Formats: sequence, structure tokens, C-alpha cells
Amino acid sequence: MDNTQAAREKMVRDQIQRRGVVDPRVLDAMNVVPRHLFVPAEYQNLAYQDRPLSIGLGQTISQPYIVALMTAQLRLTPEDIVLEIGTGSGYQAGILSRLVKQVYTIERFQPLAQMAKKVLKDLGYENVTVICQDGTLGLKEHAPFDAILIGAASPKIPEPLLDQLNIGGRIIVPIGGSGHQILQCVTKRLDGKLETDELFPVIFVPLRGYYGWHEDDWGN
Repeated sequence: MDNTQAAREKMVRDQIQRRGVVDPRVLDAMNVVPRHLFVPAEYQNLAYQDRPLSIGLGQTISQPYIVALMTAQLRLTPEDIVLEIGTGSGYQAGILSRLVKQVYTIERFQPLAQMAKKVLKDLGYENVTVICQDGTLGLKEHAPFDAILIGAASPKIPEPLLDQLNIGGRIIVPIGGSGHQILQCVTKRLDGKLETDELFPVIFVPLRGYYGWHEDDWGN
């Protein structure tokens, strides 16, 4: 057993299981995906600590517990097709790739999209497609999606993403501005109506794009 495997197992046991995430498939993915390869070299020694880390361009990789919790809330199956908004380092996409049939992940910053694509490819995660564009518009050509994960704080769920969500599908997203955000899980019921569960306060970077926060609005 190498040091990073031991660190991952400790991370899963102490940071994730003890806080109530018990889905065995999610725990297995968190045990396997090498988080240290998705962070800048200078932060690799911190990769398995209970904290977010900077990945450049004002973006972060979420703390492991939040990644695991958001993933578990989607109740994924091996046949699901998932859309992620905010690829960042690619770590969340790597976790999703272990659980579903196909992951489409959108990043607005080209350098991050390129780095994530390389790491995911090097690790052999072939069921992940990284796209650089405005994530708030979704990906209509590959819809509908069984689940959508939004890794940045939004003023509300972008309408295109609601339209692209399958009946019975779930979206998990932090809603709010710089001072107050609530993690929400939204299910599209069989009648097309939305059922919202509010989880707890969180802190995420802003979702940018046509349906996201604009520079003048964030923080107001």
C-alpha cells in the first residue's frame, strides 16, 4: 500500500463516512481516484486534508466531504448520463466517471479545461468528455441528463439546465451570493414539477455565464 492510498482511506474514513456519507459506490470512488494528481504540485501534500485548495484562475477544488456528499445526493446508477458544470481540476468528473455511463463536464476557463482533460486521459477515464464553453447554457445536443452537478454558486438554477434534466432526474447546486449560499438538491418529478431539498450552508466560487452571476452582481 503506497502513502497516497493510505491517505485516501483515512480521508474516506475520517472525513466522509463519519459525517454520514455511506453509499458504498461513492466511498469506493473516493478511495480510488487520486486527488493529489488533480491539484497543483505545490499543494499535493495537502490533497487529502479536509479543505478546498486553489487550482488557479480564482477557482478551487472542493473539500473531499463536499465532493462525496454532492455525488451521493444524486443517487447515481451505472447507466446514468451526467452533466457537470464547472470542471475545475477534473476531480469531481473523475469521481463521477467511476459511477455512471457517461460524464459531460463544462469548464469556462480554457487552461483549466485543458489540464483537466489531460489528467483524466492519463488516468484512463475514457467516459468523460471535457468541453470549454458557457456552462450555464448546458449541453442541449447531449440532453436529457439523468443528473446535473453544478460546482459553483448560482443565483438560481439556469433554465436551460432544468430543461435538459430528465424526468426523475436530480440537480445539486449551491444557490446564493458571496455572503450566503445553500446547497440544494432539486428533483424533477414525474409531473414535471420541481421538488427542492435544502441541505446546509456552503461556500463556493461564483457561477459565471449568461445565467450565472455577473461581475457587478456578485457580493451584492
